[in-house]
Order: sequence, then structure tokens, then C-alpha cells
Amino acid sequence: MTTTKTVLIVDDSRVSRMMARQYIAGLRADWIVEEAGTGEESLLKARDVTPDLILMDVNMPGMGGLAAAEQLRQEFPSVPISLLTANVQSATRERASAMGIGFVEKPITAARIAQLVATLEA
Repeated sequence: MTTTKTVLIVDDSRVSRMMARQYIAGLRADWIVEEAGTGEESLLKARDVTPDLILMDVNMPGMGGLAAAEQLRQEFPSVPISLLTANVQSATRERASAMGIGFVEKPITAARIAQLVATLEA
């Protein structure tokens, strides 16, 4: 039996959050999915729910995803964080890698979400 996991989806696009939520629910209906629309909101939400996985958009108004991920990495060193972004520049990938953060290209697809979910089930 697997335990219920909590996934935090951080994206300023409501559509992206809804798609990711749908894919996760389709794979693991018992998991809790929390959402945040900004980097600042992600910090508050993560402190509130202590997620098992964080999916983070990079380009958002206010605090961007990399800055938020950096703070979350310090506060939650063992929680997997994965950037979900259309920003595929090598500098972004390298910074994510240096922080020990995963990198998934948008668009969000069922297969990409399934890969991330599988990492928690291992």
C-alpha cells in the first residue's frame, strides 16, 4: 500500500495548473494536489502543507520560479522540485541542475507528469 502524497503545482497559468492536476488525479486519485499561482504563494503553501513533490513554473510575475525553488530547496531539502517550463535555455537547465532540481519541458503532458509521479512511487 502506498501512502497519500501531496503535490504542489506552482504556475501563474490556471490552465497549466488544471492540466497538471487532471493528469495527477488520473494517475493517483488518492493524492492531494495543492496549487499556487506565484512564487510567493508557493512558499506560504509549502510551509502549510509540506508537499512531497513541487512542480514549479519558471516565468511568473513577482518572484520567479527559480528564486522560489531556491528558497524551497533550502527549507525543504529532501522534497523533489521540478521546473515545468517552456524556457528551455541551457542557463536555466544548468541553474536547475546546480540546485538539484529537475527540469521538465512544457507543454505539460500526461507522459511527463507520469514520469514525475513515478519518481515518488519508487
